[in-house]
Amino acid sequence: MSALLQRLKTWFTRFAFDLGRRLQANFFLYLAAVFTLVVLVDAATVNYIGGMRQSSYDTMMRLRFNVPAPASDIVIIDIDEKTLAAMAPEYGRWPWPRQVLAEFVELIEAQQPNAIVFDILFSDPDIQNPDSDAYFDEVMGANANTLFPVLRLDPSYDAQSELTYAQVPGALKSDPALARDEAKVALVVPPFAGVQQPGRLGTHNVYPDSDGVVRQYPVRLTQDGWTLPAMPLTVASREGKGADAPDRILINWRGKPFTYQYASFSDVYFDLLKENPARPANEFAGKILIIGSTAAGLHDVKGTPLDRQFPGVEILATAIDNVRAGDWIRAPEARWFYLLMALAVIWSTAFAFYRSGAGAKVDKFYGMSAIILLGFSYATVNFGNWYINLSGPVFIGALYFSIARLYAFATARALDTSLVARMEASDAPLRGLLVAINFPVDTREEAALEKLAARIGKQLKHEMSLEWVQGRQKGLWRLFENTLVVCWAHAADDETTWTSIRAEADNLLANLGNLTREAGVALALPAERAVIRRTEGRIRGQQPGDWRLLLAAALLEDASNNPKGDNA
Repeated sequence: MSALLQRLKTWFTRFAFDLGRRLQANFFLYLAAVFTLVVLVDAATVNYIGGMRQSSYDTMMRLRFNVPAPASDIVIIDIDEKTLAAMAPEYGRWPWPRQVLAEFVELIEAQQPNAIVFDILFSDPDIQNPDSDAYFDEVMGANANTLFPVLRLDPSYDAQSELTYAQVPGALKSDPALARDEAKVALVVPPFAGVQQPGRLGTHNVYPDSDGVVRQYPVRLTQDGWTLPAMPLTVASREGKGADAPDRILINWRGKPFTYQYASFSDVYFDLLKENPARPANEFAGKILIIGSTAAGLHDVKGTPLDRQFPGVEILATAIDNVRAGDWIRAPEARWFYLLMALAVIWSTAFAFYRSGAGAKVDKFYGMSAIILLGFSYATVNFGNWYINLSGPVFIGALYFSIARLYAFATARALDTSLVARMEASDAPLRGLLVAINFPVDTREEAALEKLAARIGKQLKHEMSLEWVQGRQKGLWRLFENTLVVCWAHAADDETTWTSIRAEADNLLANLGNLTREAGVALALPAERAVIRRTEGRIRGQQPGDWRLLLAAALLEDASNNPKGDNA
């Protein structure tokens, strides 16, 4: 087994070397061209990259620090477990006779709330308590502040319905040319004549995304040229708001469950029945009261980005809050903008690989670009009500980077562009000059060496290589930490050029202190403590041993004693 693995390793190494020799750094540009074709096709068809917002939106919502406060005038009257237990001895199990809710509305109306919104679907008459229903109808008909939900059934049931759009209070013709009065619609409408009035009904359908998570809320349901307002729009319209809301809004969550004000139904109801109520007489004045349930037995919970068990009544409260405030999340479907961002990430990363190869610079460049893009998206949901979704461009950039990095790793030897690697391909007589600068400090200063190398590279005119040991070393190799090696190589018999190279090396050593200060690394790499080694000698490009001897000679030779030694 080990022999087979070794053969595979050898084969892969040779294959990668040959591939690298053939494609060189051009592979990064070829790969970018392939990715460009992919994102262009995607933008023109399914728009998967631009539409990748579900998981990123969820994460942004969970982690944002600037969360809008819930409206202080929205209160949820909660039919919770406590209420079910407290009401059971007198009224039995849920659902109670509707006269209970009628009495509650009559009593609470004395405080003049702004609206009373039922998040309870009244689907059928209570044939066991017709007097109770009649009382409920009378009370609600006289109280225009009470609003009721309508359930839109699946359109496949429309043909079987006896109800037409024209018969639905509040239904509007969004397209008069298409809308027909006799068009049927499958709806569950409260069976009370007193509440079937325009401005008092609204759908409360909530449609989770494909993963079962609620992120959006329908403000209007449109079909066959007709529009049905949803409950959030019905509530907002009473205040002259919501006309500019789209048909579906991306919910701007106010926080985890139970962020809004809650009052237990039984607490409020029994207190209202007292001759001397303990609760404030104007507790709900000017409030929007939403009567709903968080009791587990009534199963009104749904998954949201913030919690997998989110009360349905609070989802409705949040949607109402969003439409009233006009601060729902705007997520533009700007597919061409996302396309341009994806192309920018791909090609900037491609050119970074093409020019610099695989290394810390490219890793930092890509890492910073991804952080900036995601940080921008994060900022949009924290400092406004926009969500510029850049997760798609980041994803496609990460995919490109991963493939490019894998290629760079596998073909590292073939893609080596250092001076030593280039000279190894030549059999002409050469001369090499090496300067090894070691900074004997107690800490590993790889980043400082990189900055110093960049500064030196700007100063030197002749072709050369700058190398340093990367990564933390152990054992004998620790001797090479914080060592910068500058290497020149040129034709051995070109004395004019060699005179210039030697002068360049002299100038480098003379100005080392200035260079460390200019690079901002003088404290980490004090030039006055530097140990400088230098040597020069003949080499043959295709004989790597010559380079080793030259380096060994440089490390053994003290430049202060023999600044131009010829030891190789």
